Amino acid sequence: MPNRLAHETSPYLLQHADNPVDWWPWSAEAFDEARKRNVPVLLSVGYSSCHWCHVMAHESFEDEATAAYLNEHFVSVKVDREERPDVDAVYMEAVQAATGQGGWPMTVFLTADAEPFYFGTYFPPTPRHGMPAFRQVLEGVHSAWTERRGEVTEVAEKIVRDLAGRELSYGDASVPGEEELAGALLGLTREYDAQYGGFGGAPKFPSSMVIEFLLRHHARTGSEGALQMAADTGERMARGGIYDQLGGGFARYSVDREWVVPHFEKMLYDNALLCRVYAHLWRSTGSDLARRVALETADFMVRELRTNEGGFASALDADSDDGNGKHVEGAYYVWTPEQFGEVLGADAELAADYFGVTEEGTFEEGASVLQLPQHEGVFDAEKIDGIRGRLLAARAERPAPGRDDKVVAAWNGLAVAALAETGAYFERPDLVEAAIGAADLLVRLHMDDRARLARTSKDGQVGANAGVLEDYADVAEGFLALAGVTGEGVWLEFAGFLLDHVLVQFTDSESGALYDTAADAERLIRRPQDPTDNATPSGWNAAAGALLSYAAQTGAEPHRTAAERALGVVKALGPRVPRFVGWGLAAAEALLDGPREIAVVGPTEDPATRELHRAALLGTAPGAVVAVGTADSDELPLLADRPLVNGEPSAYVCRNFTCDAPTSDVQRLREAVGGGNAV
Repeated sequence: MPNRLAHETSPYLLQHADNPVDWWPWSAEAFDEARKRNVPVLLSVGYSSCHWCHVMAHESFEDEATAAYLNEHFVSVKVDREERPDVDAVYMEAVQAATGQGGWPMTVFLTADAEPFYFGTYFPPTPRHGMPAFRQVLEGVHSAWTERRGEVTEVAEKIVRDLAGRELSYGDASVPGEEELAGALLGLTREYDAQYGGFGGAPKFPSSMVIEFLLRHHARTGSEGALQMAADTGERMARGGIYDQLGGGFARYSVDREWVVPHFEKMLYDNALLCRVYAHLWRSTGSDLARRVALETADFMVRELRTNEGGFASALDADSDDGNGKHVEGAYYVWTPEQFGEVLGADAELAADYFGVTEEGTFEEGASVLQLPQHEGVFDAEKIDGIRGRLLAARAERPAPGRDDKVVAAWNGLAVAALAETGAYFERPDLVEAAIGAADLLVRLHMDDRARLARTSKDGQVGANAGVLEDYADVAEGFLALAGVTGEGVWLEFAGFLLDHVLVQFTDSESGALYDTAADAERLIRRPQDPTDNATPSGWNAAAGALLSYAAQTGAEPHRTAAERALGVVKALGPRVPRFVGWGLAAAEALLDGPREIAVVGPTEDPATRELHRAALLGTAPGAVVAVGTADSDELPLLADRPLVNGEPSAYVCRNFTCDAPTSDVQRLREAVGGGNAV
């Protein structure tokens, strides 16, 4: 019989709806139940495409005996971290503080006041690798709760006090300058893997936000070292197994330093961020590889993640059926030489050489992850395209990985920005239309009549959880990019509504520090606040960037001031941990450059207007904002009082309250906005 999760919209929670565990969703009622029964709460946090979450569910939560013990001695609460990033952040901080590490599934035991007292991540069904069995943990916690309650309460209260004392060291309120950004670049150089690209060792994550900073730093300062790190990392990832060489799109991370074997789940946020940064890499370098990867990644998102309502689903699982009824990680993506032979016949050997498929394999049981190794010889491009098409068609016959159809506002905002810009750069109006479709869904479904955002929706039904800072910031970022591409002022207006909420609901009026939850959101044991980027830009850094862009588009002084105050934390953290504030460093580059404000005026259908608009969008000046419209338009503030010059479409470029002479010359505009090498 289904448990209480059967009524939830989260695909992750629904995966547990038929467990024998009597799960509760996160709710006041669950904690009331624990208080009434005088038992502790087991909090289990995960997400739908998490491999070890599935493993623990199968081993423990589907086990009748384990479930019976849980149901007798605990109130069990299941949380989707993607729906409730605030709950996840608060307890993950506690787990990391107590154990020195974190991860998912996250397992935390709480009092009825939601105070944590015992922590862990994955627990196996039997003791192994120094880990106790999950049943042993449950029995130990139950014993402590019934026999040493005073001790448990004391530990819980101390943990909450310690968390309250971990208030963020904000640094000073001044913005980062040349010295801090140069220090950040130096720090990245030290962590850079010169042999394989990327930063740090294994596991190695795609560093889209850091690459964005490096591209902007190069554009502003001319640093060849910054551009080289960005370009080489982009190439190594695109040639590695982390990139799907057949269908496009990136996996979550590489388990090795060389980008060979990925953790195969594909997340919307990674692909949105990487699609945009590869488009920017092409804009800076003219690289054909960067162009191909940007477009293939955009096409992957539209083809495999777009929902019926026009939004974008959260993720594809790492695991899928291997054809023999077993769920295996990577089964959909890997190949053996024999499988190549079955599909390609006489072309199998050529394809194996091209994609790096070997007899011994690069993954498990003789299978290989497809890569693009560097080759001495030249391959027939038309033949390779044919081979790729045949392999893709054969792969489509395999059981596909599961899809998490949950639409997350923040990640859809990132996708809107990526698709709008990629579509504009490469003259793909279908991609811009896909961005508009997702933006429209966010307005229609996720935004209420006070412009408050809901975090998630699924199948056209909005979720109950309030948006957090990253939702407001990333959706505003998407709307701002869309306004620059389409010239439609309504997107700028919507961005303004969201950013006004950031100023009122998420900003500390005294210090300018930002919180991850709104002032009127549910009270947790601590109000989460994290300025460091993780898999996505932190809400803090994303808000700083969006506030700055909005101020450049509108001249809104409160928004610029808020952006500058927020960037104070980047001054403190940039030189120390540059890998974890890449988005903040990118926003700081925009601030140091102005950012530039580019207004293109002219009849919409005039080819000269379109050419100037394209040149403006392809400018590499960090964080430059673009407005396009007719001379008499009131769609966008930057167009006000910008007449045609000699009756011709014209571009105006301003920065720091100073404007260049308007020009109708495309080449002059390119020079004014940093033309890069894109054509």
